[in-house]
Parts: sequence; structure tokens; C-alpha cells
Amino acid sequence: MKAGKKILVTGADGFIGSHLVEELVKKGYQVKAFVYYNSFNTWGWLDTLPQDIMQNVEIFQGDIRDSNGVWESMKDVDVVFHLAALIAIPFSYHSPDAYVDTNIKGTLNVLQAARKLGTERVLITSTSEVYGTAQYVPIDEKHPFQGQSPYSATKIGADRLAESFYRSFQLPVTIVRPFNTYGPRQSARAVIPTIITQLLAGKTEIKLGALTPTRDFNYVKDTAQGFISIYESGKTIGEEINIATQKEISIGQLAEELIRQINPNARIVCDEERLRPEKSEVNRLLGQNEKILRLTDWKPQYSLEEGLKHTIAFLKDNLEKYKIDIYNI
Repeated sequence: MKAGKKILVTGADGFIGSHLVEELVKKGYQVKAFVYYNSFNTWGWLDTLPQDIMQNVEIFQGDIRDSNGVWESMKDVDVVFHLAALIAIPFSYHSPDAYVDTNIKGTLNVLQAARKLGTERVLITSTSEVYGTAQYVPIDEKHPFQGQSPYSATKIGADRLAESFYRSFQLPVTIVRPFNTYGPRQSARAVIPTIITQLLAGKTEIKLGALTPTRDFNYVKDTAQGFISIYESGKTIGEEINIATQKEISIGQLAEELIRQINPNARIVCDEERLRPEKSEVNRLLGQNEKILRLTDWKPQYSLEEGLKHTIAFLKDNLEKYKIDIYNI
């Protein structure tokens, strides 16, 4: 246990970042939250966290694309968990420049500052999308990379930059690679909130893209604990590590299960707008978790059924925050 260390979480205002902030505070760490500067002074999902958590969080407003701001945020911290990124795949089709600036340049800013400041540990967030459609399963960390969208290409670039700083400058980097994370606070551009919010709003025709692709789903609290376990292990520097359940389910099966739980009268309709270009669709993701189980004390605590139950309950209470009638990219 390394409580007392000061940890910066970039992307702390986002889905996984806000859960990570919460779990780090509960474990006794000093937490600094890097949130995206905006004139509304909103701190994203951190605004919804309980007061007893937030009174232990220092807020830094900035932009991950700005090297000086990143440097300023990192001057007094021991460890950085770098989660800030643009993540929506459809948005990356028409705005790839923004993904290069945020995902690659933003990661470079963190790595450069860490190198100059002598930061103790740097955890860079990757994604299972870097693997593309599985060439073999389960997908281990040696699986080839394939940039099937501008998003995944920029994440591959950021990962390889991180690796180069470890190899070139001995920067204590770890690449953390979660498979598909879901749970409370996830935006409607992800498939699980898309299905649940349509069902809760009483829709009988649930609009989805491709139904055959499979995914390996992590409940968000398991993902957050994965990050912390990887940091707390002394064996993970210089490694890239999957966070995965090693179980897969197709989007169609997932939708049928949610329909069964919420509104058995609903049916799925294919919405052409939601289909990825054929060669861009990642058809199968099933991650191997042998490495994280071997190098850390992490084990997933939530079954898919249990995680979905918590997610449905959250969305039921927060439905007004979601724009159900549009395709969220």
C-alpha cells in the first residue's frame, strides 16, 4: 500500500476517471484531478460525487493538449494516471486531427513532463481497440496491433510513444489496456447505455448498429481497481497489461438480455447510421487476463449480470441527462 502518495488523474471528469478518483480517495491517496477547462466551470462527473469524497480532491483545470498546463499540473505529484483522451470511434472518422492532438500529443505532454520532473510512476491508458478484430483468442499482450479507426490508430501511436520513453529514457511507464468498460456515468455513445436508455424511455424499437461483434465487458469498478492494482504492484513497470474478464458476449445477445430485463416487448432494429465502415468494425474482442492475475492481486468482483443491474439502476435515476432520441457519437 502506497497511501500518502499524491496521484494526478488526467481525464478525471470522465467516466472511468471519476470512478478512479473515487476509489483512490477511499484507499487514502492524495488525489489531484485534472479536468478539462471550460467556461461553465463544470467538472464533469466529479460534480456528482459525494462531498466526503470531493473534499479530499484537488481540482486542476486545464487542457491535455497544452504542454505548459500539463507540466503545471504534474509539478507536485508522485504518480500520474493518464486517462484524458477522445474515445468515440464515429467522431474520429470526421475529426481525426482532434484525436492526434488529444491522444498522441496529449500523451507526449504527460511523458515529457514526467521525464523532466522525475515522476515516480506513469500509467498510460490504452484500449482493446488497438488490437483490432481478434486474430486469435484470447487476445494476449503480444497480439498484433491494427488501426481499424483513426481513434485506435492514435491510441496505438500513444502506446508506442510511451514504450519509447520507457526504453529510451528509463521512464517508469506502464501501459494499462482495459477491454470494454461499462457502468454508471458512461456516456450514451457507448453500446450499453444506448440500449438501456432507449428501453427505459419506453422505446419498443431499439436502434443499434452491427449485432454480431463480440466484446469482453469490464464493470467500471473492476476497471478502476485494475488500475490501482497495477500501480500498487512492483512488477508492472515497463509492461503493457490487459484488464479483461476473459469472457465474451455479442452485442445482439447483450441487447436481448437487456430487453428481457427491462421491456420484453421491445425488438432490435438495425440503424444504418450506426454501422461502422466494413473494414473498420472490430468483430471480436476477447481478452486474456493471465498477465494481470499473475503480476497483481486484481480479480474481477462483478459478474456481467450484477454490473448491468447497477448500470440500469443508475440510468433509471439519471435518464434526464441522456439525449435518447439522437444517435450520440
